[in-house]
Amino acid sequence: MKKAINQSTLTTILNVGSICALLFMLVLLVTYSNVSRRLETASEDRFELTYNANRFMNGSAYLTNEVRAYASTGDQVHYDNYWNEVNTLKNRDIGVAAMQEIGITNEEQKMIDGMYSLSNELVPLEEAAMKQVQAGEQSAAVDYVYGDDYNDSITKINALKEQFLETLDGRTLQEVQYLSETSSTIRALMVLALVMVGTLQVISMRVIRKKILRPVIAVRDQMGEISQGNLSAAFGFRSDTSEIGMLVASIHETKGELKKYISDIDNKLSQMAQGNMNLSIDSSYRGEFLPIQDAMRQILDGLNDALSRIHQTAGKVSDRSERMAVSAQTLSDGAVQQAAAVEELSAGIQDISGQVKRTSKDADNARKSAEETESQLAVCSQKMDALSSAIADISESSDQISGIIKTIEDISFQTNILALNASVEAARVGAAGKGFAVVANEVQQLAAKSAESAKNITDLIVNSVQLVQYGTSLSGETMTALTNVVSSSRQSAELVEHIADSAKQQAESLSQLTEGMENISAVVQTNANTAEESASSAQELRHHAERLQAAVRHFQLRG
Repeated sequence: MKKAINQSTLTTILNVGSICALLFMLVLLVTYSNVSRRLETASEDRFELTYNANRFMNGSAYLTNEVRAYASTGDQVHYDNYWNEVNTLKNRDIGVAAMQEIGITNEEQKMIDGMYSLSNELVPLEEAAMKQVQAGEQSAAVDYVYGDDYNDSITKINALKEQFLETLDGRTLQEVQYLSETSSTIRALMVLALVMVGTLQVISMRVIRKKILRPVIAVRDQMGEISQGNLSAAFGFRSDTSEIGMLVASIHETKGELKKYISDIDNKLSQMAQGNMNLSIDSSYRGEFLPIQDAMRQILDGLNDALSRIHQTAGKVSDRSERMAVSAQTLSDGAVQQAAAVEELSAGIQDISGQVKRTSKDADNARKSAEETESQLAVCSQKMDALSSAIADISESSDQISGIIKTIEDISFQTNILALNASVEAARVGAAGKGFAVVANEVQQLAAKSAESAKNITDLIVNSVQLVQYGTSLSGETMTALTNVVSSSRQSAELVEHIADSAKQQAESLSQLTEGMENISAVVQTNANTAEESASSAQELRHHAERLQAAVRHFQLRG
């Protein structure tokens, strides 16, 4: 077999080179990120240092300007602004603190201390000048703050400011430039690493395409031909010691083995198709094909055994199918008779069901009539209760009228006595009382008529009271009778309702029974049809068994 480098080894070498280049690029990327962050921080620090340095210097200049303005104008606003800067705003102190927090060199700190010293030396002098202004010596104060000594101090402070700014700016600019150059160098190295990765990947792709993809595609096509059953397709690749070469050798060997197995199986199956079951499987199969060899051996053994049994069973099936045909015909005749009887029984049950439904309907109507009668009797009972109450009220009123008549009799009696007394008094007075005697006589006659009328009314009321009592007695008896009638009517309504419910349940039961009989009739009819089909199938089965016996005789069996 031809010697060749393994594809996996070549691919590993190229991938390792690509990974190393990528790791180098990753280190450069991290370094570049760190340098960029430092560059951004350095730029921000440079800006902050310059800003706070100007803040410190502007604070000193602001104090000088306010002192001179106060000395020149005497305006209190400039005085207040001066002390507001010294005591409240403190721009100089804040600027120095901010620069120290960011970071300054010892040389820069010495310059700041020098400016602080010169500025602090001017403060007492500036205070003295402001006191002169307050004392009215404004001209002397102006001469002082614009004098040579004051200007010399300001000039020294400004010289230190310029030197400080130049030193600070140079130092921060140098650091920013160094970081910028470092960042550019890292970017160039990153581009170089990226080019290396791209070059290695291109080489890897070409190697993979030539050494792996092209052979794999050819192997794929060859395996496709094998999967389609084409074992004679051309395959131009030669085997070697590489992975692909060994795969090619495996394909060639696989095709040879498959052709051998297929040829043997085709020979055996052709003889079996011709009816020769007296064969033996003696070829040597390997690996996963051993179950196929065992399966073919078992198929031959099983077919010999099965066909022998089929030959023996076919005769028995023929005899049994003939007997089954006779029995199925007998069953079919009985099923037809059962179907006719069930149909007659179903018709009778349907008639009974109709009668029960009519009875249920009549009972329901009777129940409704009983309910209406019960309702009417309840109304009569209510009316009788009202009549009894009215008669009781009449009896009570009669008792009250009797009391009134007694009062009338008492009034008539008293009136009669008064009339007698008036007659006596009229007779006593003689002729002067004749007119009064006539009136007394008329009153006496009226009292007599009243007494007579009261007696007549009393007789009438007594008769009315007796009649009322008799009516009360009759209404009580009538009420008792109505109560009994209502109770009997309610019992009758309950009985009718029970009868109606029972009739409805009977109708439902008969309906279910009718449905069941219809189902039974359908089943019996189905059984009859099935019996007829079974008889026909038994005849066909007998004919098929005879054909099966003839077919089995075609095979040449062992023994």
